[in-house]
Amino acid sequence: MSDDTELVRRMAALAHLDVTDQEAEQLGRQFADILASFETLTRAEVETAPESSATSGAPFRADTERPSLAREDALANAPETADGFFSVPKTIGGNH
Repeated sequence: MSDDTELVRRMAALAHLDVTDQEAEQLGRQFADILASFETLTRAEVETAPESSATSGAPFRADTERPSLAREDALANAPETADGFFSVPKTIGGNH
């Protein structure tokens, strides 16, 4: 079993997912390919690359302060609240 396959198994366990041996192997290979792609990106010469059209001369809106939504309005449609905050079910360490 490869390190990538073992990593997939550990991540699946943390996410409470069941994966077959075949799925773990396939996901492990895909995970290794993705990491290799990121490794390629880390070697890119970005300092000498020209600016993209998305950032060169693009107008940005002014970052101005403005009033936010009142707490009562924000919580008006919440299914549950507690002490003036949204109340959500526990998701980590639950009874799965």
